[in-house]
Formats: sequence, C-alpha cells, structure tokens
Amino acid sequence: MITTQKAYLVGGGIGSMAAAAFLIRDGGMPGANISILDSGPLMGGSLDGAGDAEHGYSMRGGRMLTTDNYECTWDLFKSIPSLTQPGQSVFDETVAFNALHPSHDTARLIDRRRAKVPVASMGFSMQDRLELLKLSSADESELGASRITDHLSPAFFETEFWFMWSTTFAFQPWHSAAEFRRYLHRFMLEFSRIETLAGVKRTIYNQFDSLVLPLQRWLLAQGVHLTSNCTVTGLDHTTQAGQFVVTGLQSVVHGQCETTRLNDGDLVFVQNGSMTDASSTGSMTDAAPRLSKAQSGGWALWETLAVGRPNFGNPAVFNSCIAQSYWASFTVTLKDTAFFDQMQVFSGNEAGTGGLVTFKDSNWLMSIVLAHQPHFINQPAGVQVFWGYGLFPDRIGNFVAKPMADCTGAEILQELCGHLRFDMATVASANCIPCCMPYITSMFMPRAPGDRPLPVPSQTRNFAFISQFVEVPLDTVFTVEYSVRAAQMAVYALLGISRPIPPVTPHDKSLHAEFEALLKALK
Repeated sequence: MITTQKAYLVGGGIGSMAAAAFLIRDGGMPGANISILDSGPLMGGSLDGAGDAEHGYSMRGGRMLTTDNYECTWDLFKSIPSLTQPGQSVFDETVAFNALHPSHDTARLIDRRRAKVPVASMGFSMQDRLELLKLSSADESELGASRITDHLSPAFFETEFWFMWSTTFAFQPWHSAAEFRRYLHRFMLEFSRIETLAGVKRTIYNQFDSLVLPLQRWLLAQGVHLTSNCTVTGLDHTTQAGQFVVTGLQSVVHGQCETTRLNDGDLVFVQNGSMTDASSTGSMTDAAPRLSKAQSGGWALWETLAVGRPNFGNPAVFNSCIAQSYWASFTVTLKDTAFFDQMQVFSGNEAGTGGLVTFKDSNWLMSIVLAHQPHFINQPAGVQVFWGYGLFPDRIGNFVAKPMADCTGAEILQELCGHLRFDMATVASANCIPCCMPYITSMFMPRAPGDRPLPVPSQTRNFAFISQFVEVPLDTVFTVEYSVRAAQMAVYALLGISRPIPPVTPHDKSLHAEFEALLKALK
C-alpha cells in the first residue's frame, strides 16, 4: 500500500464524497490523504437542504430512491452509520423507515375539475404501444442524438402514462430518446406501478440530512479534509508516454489564489458540469433571479479541459440551451396544520405515504409532494414542510398571469391553491421559497456517443471524472445511483481494485417484470 499517495476531489457533491469513501473502504487510502474541494459553503452538491422554521426551509429537489435498484448506493450506505439509529447503517434505517411508511399514491393526477384522474389505464392507443415497444427495443447506438419526439407521436404525450412518467422522472418530449429508453429498461418495475409509486423509497429526512450528513460525519472521522469556498480554476498537466497527467491544481480559496503541487502517484477526480449550477432562490416577495453559467462557474473547468480533447466529452451539448433544461421548484414551510389536513382529506394519503400529486392541466405542469414530517432534523414540532415543482416555468399560470419563473413565493401559493380550490387561509402561515434551476435536466439533453467522457478517459494516468455527465453503461442519470456508480468505477479503475462493482440489476430481463409491464401497457 502506498500510504503517501494522495487524492484530490474537485466538487463536494455526493459523487466526490462517495469516491472518498471508496478510496478509504476499498482502496485502503488513509482519510488524511484525501481532500474534497468545493466552491460552495457546504458539501453535498445538488443533494441540498437547509434553513430553519423562522426563515423557511429550502431544498432544490430530491432524487427518487428505490431499494430494487441503486446497487452501488446501498453498497456504500451499508457501510455508513446512521446518525439517528445507533448500531444501524443508513441502509438499515432507510429500509426500516420504509417498512413503516410504504408508498401508495391515491391522488397521482388531478384534472382541471379538481377530480382524481383514473390511472388504472395508461391511456395508450395501439399506435402508442407499437411505437413505445419499437423505441424500447431499439439498440442505443441506433438512437444517437435523437429526441423522444422523433420516435413517439404527439398523442403519446397526452396519455396518463406520459404525465406520470414525465413528472416522476422530469422528462420533457425534446429530451434524449436514448436516455428515455434506458429509463424504460432500468425502471421496468416502476412501469407497472407508476400510478401508485409503490416502488419509491424515502429517507427518514431530506436527502441532505439523511445521506450527506452521515457520510460527511464518517469521512471527517476518517480524517478526510473537507475544504469549502474553494474554486478549482485549472489543472496543471503534462503529457507522459502519450498520457494526460495532472501535476497541480490552481484554485481560489476564500478569495486567495493557491497552487497545489501533486506528487507522482497522486490522483485527481473532477465533478464535470453541474445540474444545479446557477440555481437561485427567491422569497415570498421576490422571484428567484434568472442566472446562467455566465454568472456561475460550475461548467468552466470541464469546458477548459475539453478543448482539443475529444476523450473529455463535449459540455456544450448539455449546457447550451437553458430553455430546454430548466424548471422551477419551491419549498413551503408552514406553522400550522391547515394545509396538510386538507391535503390528507383531499388526496386520501397521510403525509409520507403518497407521492407526487400532479395537476395535469396546470400550465406549469405543477406537482407537489408531502413527505413524512419532520422533513428536516432541526424541524420543530408544529412546523410542516412540503416541496413542489413545475416543468414549464416559462408558461403563464392558470390563476396567476405570470410565468412561474417570474413568480414570488406568494404567487406560487396562489397558483397552487387555485388548482386545489383551497382557501388562501390554509397557507396563511406559509413561507414559500421559489428556486430556479437553469440546468437541472441538462443531462437529459440529446447526446451522441462521445459527448459524455468515460469516468477514466482514455490516455489519462491519474485523472477521472465523476458526475451525471460521464458515460456509465446501462445506468440512468438524474439519480444518486449514477453519481455513486461513476465514483466507484473511477476509484476502482485508478487503484486497480479487484472487488466486483455491483452490477446493474437486469429487471428488464425478468419474465415476471416484462409480463407485468405488458399487462399494464395493454390496459
């Protein structure tokens, strides 16, 4: 074991944190030799969650979890102790929590009459079924950079299936057909239960408190250096025997320029790109400002590294059209139970047992989800928090004559109560914090082979990418699993670890899963 070998991880998201854990657990690297460098004030990247009852809680979003998939994620979190359940791992506490609070959504789609839309049938015509079968059966290489609309007719996008699938996973018709196909295969089990979201699993609290904090606590206990407010602006590098070799890091730490020299054998992992780059928040009285990568820096390092290096991918494919990659979310903090009480009566679901409630005829295509309370570790009794989002934030609302992206928190609540036919008194105590995310589904943009680099690109020696923008065969982006799997692949490749990486579970090869999906498609 080379105990002097060091590792530098650029970006503090779940991918880098997972990579650090794999370096220690499976690579035997001392934690004190590992540094995670993040430009923000906190670790966790897109798995954020912050605030308090007085000023309001806020989270940009939450990724869907499932214990039927997410093989690498649970492989990792079986090793991370729970913060709240002594003697249990994060995996153990999550399984136990979901056994007590199983999901069974009874109000998945709501129409303009405030009526629950029947969802036993997916609403497919025979043409829809044939086109969907053809797309799911196509070889990914045949699909290239085509869009979903290139393969499915306009009527498909009015089916109950599409409204449920698109709002569960945040797909848009113009997104990558190849990624949509991957989702159909990876989440075949969810196809047959998409109307109840019975396969969705939740952490006890939001994912920052339940996943990031325990992992961070464990890393700190191992001696890992977590450096915030540190922006890596460039990599010093050389070419040795035809290979790209990183020799140093250029960074700005608390406003001061610094250079870190690497020794022979040191490793560098870069989180290339960011789906939450340039995100912004507003308030009850102010809309979230509209930003882009010009006001932020989440793409700059990858863009610089990719110039003249085709093996480093093509970031422009993913970050060049905000209109096709953004949506808005909002987090609502309540100091009384009026809203939750009415939602339970209306939906038939106690908070934490339903899933998304989508307003099918909403111009914004708005959805909300009420999680089990408390949703934050520091959330006091008597305070409740829920989250929602809209896939079309550039459209004028049904009840507020403004695009969602230009709305204050108060206006978003007005639109929501309009769809629910709730009196505004139910949200009289509410603090709604809107959030605009210009690149949130950028990883869904149509792509061709080579646009995403491999975790360890060809012709490199001590360098790897970890993010939602690398190529991981068979797996699907916009999941915690994708970041964790990419991290595990990168660490194992650079350290030559022989321990097998948990494979993607082939649910699409299961005759039972295929039969259940077929029955659902024929309804």
